[in-house]
Amino acid sequence: MKLSVITALYNCLPLTQAMLTSLRATLPRDLEYEIVFIDDGSTDGTREWLGTLDAPDIRVLLNERNLGYAGANNRGAAIARGEFLALLNNDLVLTPGWLEPMLQLFAHSGLNAGLVGNVQYAVATGALDHASIFFDEHAKPAHLRTLPDTRRPYHEVAAATGACVVLRRDVFQQLGGFDEVYRNGGEDVDLCLRLRRHGLRVYVALTSAIRHHVSASVNRKLRDEENTCRLVRTWRDEIATLAAPAWCRHYLHECWEAHATPLPELLLDVAHCLRHPEAPPPARIIAAVQEVIDRQLAHWEFAFAGKPGLPVGHPHAISII
Repeated sequence: MKLSVITALYNCLPLTQAMLTSLRATLPRDLEYEIVFIDDGSTDGTREWLGTLDAPDIRVLLNERNLGYAGANNRGAAIARGEFLALLNNDLVLTPGWLEPMLQLFAHSGLNAGLVGNVQYAVATGALDHASIFFDEHAKPAHLRTLPDTRRPYHEVAAATGACVVLRRDVFQQLGGFDEVYRNGGEDVDLCLRLRRHGLRVYVALTSAIRHHVSASVNRKLRDEENTCRLVRTWRDEIATLAAPAWCRHYLHECWEAHATPLPELLLDVAHCLRHPEAPPPARIIAAVQEVIDRQLAHWEFAFAGKPGLPVGHPHAISII
């Protein structure tokens, strides 16, 4: 087996250098691997530093213009030679034993793993920053910052952050890679949802833990709302199903806070959804979450009216009027 480590770079040279050091120190000794760096228009000396790297296991691509996270990773994956891809941010601090639990899930019979993420702690505070991505009561993607209550070394999730994930190269290629209509946000969740639609599952390896500087790149979150709008519009029905448990918990909490009695016609459905989170949510719950989604989409359409920057013409694009 061969692993291709794909890392897109945009400035933050000291973090990149530290990440490479921790990567080399933590990859299994018997693993065949290559490291593919894609520079996305750095201006801080990163390109000059890449020119000094003279190692047979490192390959370098220099983008003529900034392609963003999706485009840069797609370009790196296109030349990868490994059976598996490890997509890593350049602001990670990798710790011993991070990779093995992620790869083991692909060999686990019956799991049908399409993509595996891991547990991430913030470098600055040491706090748990990511144990998965879920959809909250507003049907927006959010990071789970508590460990799931399970004795298994893995947990099936809706999505995992693209900061550190492993998947098969042929699967990534068959799906067309990341959807480049997203701009530095949402493309990782979109990929996970496409994997799920094709019958594959997304997991977090709970015994794999790393540290992450978290959004170290400048202006990393400038397009978050546009990306989320695009994601929610594209995946409205799937997200309504995934957000149902969070909506139910929020509904009960709101009733408790307001000293109100839950609607009788909803109460049984809410209880069923919370007791059986792996089962399809009742139709009334799905309809309630879809109402939340449609109100949010209407808000976005008003907020983005007359503003350029939302691509059209792409099969997954959102047209904002």
